[in-house]
Amino acid sequence: MVMAGVGESGTRRCGFVALIGAPNAGKSTLLNALVGAKVSIVTPKVQTTRNVLRGIAIAGETQMVFIDTPGIFAPKRRLDRAMVSAALSSAADADIAALLIDAKKGLDDEARAIIDRLAKVPHQKILVLNKIDLVPRERLLGLAQEANGLLAFERTFMVAAKNGDGVADVLEFFTTHLPQGPWHYPADEITDLPQRLMAAEITREKLYLRLHEELPYQSTVETDSWKDLRDGAVRIEQSIYVERESQRKIVLGEGGRMIKAISMDARKEIADAVERKVHLFLHVKVREDWGDDPERYRAAGLEFPKE
Repeated sequence: MVMAGVGESGTRRCGFVALIGAPNAGKSTLLNALVGAKVSIVTPKVQTTRNVLRGIAIAGETQMVFIDTPGIFAPKRRLDRAMVSAALSSAADADIAALLIDAKKGLDDEARAIIDRLAKVPHQKILVLNKIDLVPRERLLGLAQEANGLLAFERTFMVAAKNGDGVADVLEFFTTHLPQGPWHYPADEITDLPQRLMAAEITREKLYLRLHEELPYQSTVETDSWKDLRDGAVRIEQSIYVERESQRKIVLGEGGRMIKAISMDARKEIADAVERKVHLFLHVKVREDWGDDPERYRAAGLEFPKE
């Protein structure tokens, strides 16, 4: 998202902003709004962000690299622990940590636990109250005051990421608070997510949008092959992995209708993203205990917890 003309004059700034919050606080929605394009999947299902994704925006002479982290929650499984560890590491490594709180939920136990952890982060921290369109103004002011009483935030912003309200104010803050220095990415790049992984994430989003009530979030999608064709199109083969045969039948649907619908949704969005014709082939496979396979973690950019 280029908000102003990008010239060679002036002092350039570039830095990393970690978007931190509980599952479904709206981090992915805010990331897409900040970048001005879809770079992270958004579904009603909690904990769908697994990879540490980077979205890139430019405002004037400032390049902002936003890190969409997995939601922080009380981990129960190995995959959960890896996701929470990745989120906290991103907060510690970034120049600014932006805590998102669902204004409708308020300061519940999850939000308070994250604030406690953020207190140990030495650099700038800002508070972003999201979904303000769903909450009366007087409650918002009280929520902001209460949160700042627990941790001194540099600034507090109120946004409705879904419709873009307040997002410009957040962007403007970063243009003056990120460190001076050269840009890390080309001016026309909006994400550092590899195309194969991006395509898998798109298919995973469509899978959850169709089946979020029937399918556990442990299901995953991997791009097995990516072949450039002579006519300029691309042939993509992907595997959808579930943990039980009963789940495989749900994904396939009666007469294969569900997998065809998922494939159609994913193919269209992947084609829009890569700006070329896409031939997409999906295979549904059962992989028991895939959540304990170190290779799956490395593929997602996560550290494999040993315990």
